[in-house]
Amino acid sequence: MARIRARAISRGVAQGEALVCSQPISFFGGVDEKSGTVIEKGSPIEGKSVAGKVLVFPRGKGSTVGSYVMLQLKKNGVAPLAIINEEAEPIIAVGAIISRIPMVDRLEGRAYAKLKDGMRLRVDGNRGCVFLL
Repeated sequence: MARIRARAISRGVAQGEALVCSQPISFFGGVDEKSGTVIEKGSPIEGKSVAGKVLVFPRGKGSTVGSYVMLQLKKNGVAPLAIINEEAEPIIAVGAIISRIPMVDRLEGRAYAKLKDGMRLRVDGNRGCVFLL
């Protein structure tokens, strides 16, 4: 089990299968809050669900309402289990914190680029690390 150091953003620990998106994600207008399905036209993960996944994407984009969409996803039981960003920004960080979704960013070395769809990952937002399972 390989351990990668990262910066802790939101506390908690979760593990699951990675869903990797190569482009920034907007939760407001980009993810259906009832189903967790990505509805943003042209997104590399359009039509896929973030529910129960370790969501890996470079950073967030769009409206600050996205933080509250993340909270609604959590309330509806269709939120990501954890989030890994290349570089966190406030919309996603706040959304993860208020939704109690473990989140990290700034993975050491070039580890972020090596994360692929389907990998089993454990995100530890308490200690600031990611484990490749």
